[in-house]
Amino acid sequence: MSIPRAARRSPLRIGALALAGTLLAACGSGSGSDAKSDEGAGGQVTLTVDLFGAFGYQEAGLYAEYEQLHPNVEIKQTDTEDEQDYWKSLQTRLAGGGGLADVQGLEVGRIASVTQKQADKFTDLKEYGAASLQNEFAAAKWAAATTKDGKVLGLGTDVGPEAMCYRSDLFKAAGLPTDRTELATKWATWDGYLELGRQYKAKAPAGSTWLDSVGSLNAVMVGQAKERYYDASGALIYENSPAVKSAWEASVKASTDGLSAKLDQWSPPWNQAFSSGSFATMPCPAWMLGYIKGQAGDAAKGKWDVAKLPGGAGNWGGSYLAVPRAAQHKKEAYELVKWLTAPEQQTKLFRKQGNFPSAVKAIGQVADATDPYFSDAPIGRIFGDAAEQAPVQVLGVHDKDIADQIANALSEVERKGTAPETAWANAKKAVKNALG
Repeated sequence: MSIPRAARRSPLRIGALALAGTLLAACGSGSGSDAKSDEGAGGQVTLTVDLFGAFGYQEAGLYAEYEQLHPNVEIKQTDTEDEQDYWKSLQTRLAGGGGLADVQGLEVGRIASVTQKQADKFTDLKEYGAASLQNEFAAAKWAAATTKDGKVLGLGTDVGPEAMCYRSDLFKAAGLPTDRTELATKWATWDGYLELGRQYKAKAPAGSTWLDSVGSLNAVMVGQAKERYYDASGALIYENSPAVKSAWEASVKASTDGLSAKLDQWSPPWNQAFSSGSFATMPCPAWMLGYIKGQAGDAAKGKWDVAKLPGGAGNWGGSYLAVPRAAQHKKEAYELVKWLTAPEQQTKLFRKQGNFPSAVKAIGQVADATDPYFSDAPIGRIFGDAAEQAPVQVLGVHDKDIADQIANALSEVERKGTAPETAWANAKKAVKNALG
């Protein structure tokens, strides 16, 4: 799953997992910060959870399981499909102090903003014992949600190691190979991927294109780089970033070659296209598997498959669960967050929804996972290898803002025919406005 605002400071460095040795070796109202039981403890408690996108807790039955274990707890979830809309609403509620849920989801592209600029709005989970959980998470995942003075503002849900999801039935109809290993060889590079796309276009079934959106192509390519929008010193570098430039040029090329379905991600037409066969490939982080299942439905089971990503490993997304200072039931909210992000639940969530774990112990537990919906693809191995090999990324306060404006500019190119040079100039102006 996955997808924040003002003065620049040194960004935290996080990665898909920083697995290299550490991970695989382990094969509303109310305020204040006092760590005591909230009103309602011992009686019936309704915990509110506000999320974006597809976290999968409801779908995987985790809320129901938690309620069985805690008969005095009822969980009510609200969610917003578009993370940009979610974040704007959250900012309004944080500023006003009201209307906040007991648990709020935070996208990884926002976490630096939270730790550096909004720490006073969220509960330090160490007040409820979170310090004892540090070794359960990848070091980089834990560090990203920790402030300079040691406050822990969220627990990691998942990370977003990347692969390529594709419709094997559409490939077959276009005369392309369908074997995931053979495809990984043919599109070992992004040039190879685009060339295969041109071959697909020549014989594609009616109404079908190569990929869903150049925005998804851009996002997944940028996710393969260590430094993207900021460098390790905290300097803003997106205008001259080799990773941003390469991803932009490949995305523009895909658009001008007519390889995209021209669908804005998270829009209603994009959602509908999953079940209509409008596109044959989709760069996908692990959390996207659950989203595809939800949108494509049972009729598409066995038509999708997963292969290694072109151009090497990368990370796109991953989230956190946090407890606002204004939450009504902070202690009970922490207990729920602790349980949802525990290795056992992260393992269940990956096997049922595809969200790749950020908990160290869960990594080894999912290594053998396959998914019948995706043609029994060895998703544990594919995403596990990607997580191990992905670079440790540099995150800055405005990562998500910059990514969103570049995505908007690419949408201009593919949907409105705007010249790439003009669209890039528009993106820079939009980023400047967003950064203030």
